[in-house]
Amino acid sequence: MEIINTNKNGQTLSSREIAEYAGKPHSDVMKAIRKMEKSWVEVNGGNFSLVEYTDGKGQKRPEYLLTKKESLYIATKFNDIARAKLINRWEELEQQVVNNQFQIPTTLSGALLLASQQAEQIEQQKLLLQQTNNQLNAVSTKVNEQASQLKEQAPKVVFADAVRESADSCLIGHLATLITQAGFEIGQNRLFKLLRDLGYLGCVGEKYNKPLQKYVQAGIFELKYTEFTDNSGKKKMTTVTKVTPVGQEFFINLFKI
Repeated sequence: MEIINTNKNGQTLSSREIAEYAGKPHSDVMKAIRKMEKSWVEVNGGNFSLVEYTDGKGQKRPEYLLTKKESLYIATKFNDIARAKLINRWEELEQQVVNNQFQIPTTLSGALLLASQQAEQIEQQKLLLQQTNNQLNAVSTKVNEQASQLKEQAPKVVFADAVRESADSCLIGHLATLITQAGFEIGQNRLFKLLRDLGYLGCVGEKYNKPLQKYVQAGIFELKYTEFTDNSGKKKMTTVTKVTPVGQEFFINLFKI
């Protein structure tokens, strides 16, 4: 299985090889890459390279071809051993390039020039590797801190007495329970915040915690309206955001690695 590639941006590794180092099914790694791609695009302005390969049955399958920087970003989701293996693999690939480009000089001046160039390349590679490791450690620390905060976050009681429950749709609090059961521990309040930060729910005013219209039209959310009488005897309407079955599957896949 040939999974070492070269494109216009230089060497790449396929998501299949990365899945081997992570000890995860390729489909799970593909989901993780798609989930992390949005943040990558916001920072770097470009998507990951999505291509096709032919499997053993002759069928076309999708895979990602990732540069060193991209693959080490994805590796923040892996354990320490998988990250170490991936870094070692990149050093092997870079050394292969150096070996392929090496030519024995025929003069003393050529030998001295080559030695100087190689020394400079080695220093640059060491500096790049150190910078990459520093960035990787910083991202890994941040992810661990966020994971720790999520574990400490306990779900709170959902006010739903005046809401007519749907047989299919669910409240945000129940969605948090489903996501936790799928392997990503999260509470209701934290989920509300993430959905606001990601742009699925409004952040201010009357739109606060209400889904954006485009996601309602997409069938991810629905709004439930109920009428109640306040203490003064006036009839009022209240709106509750609910997640459709389509939305439940969407968000479970979004948070599941």
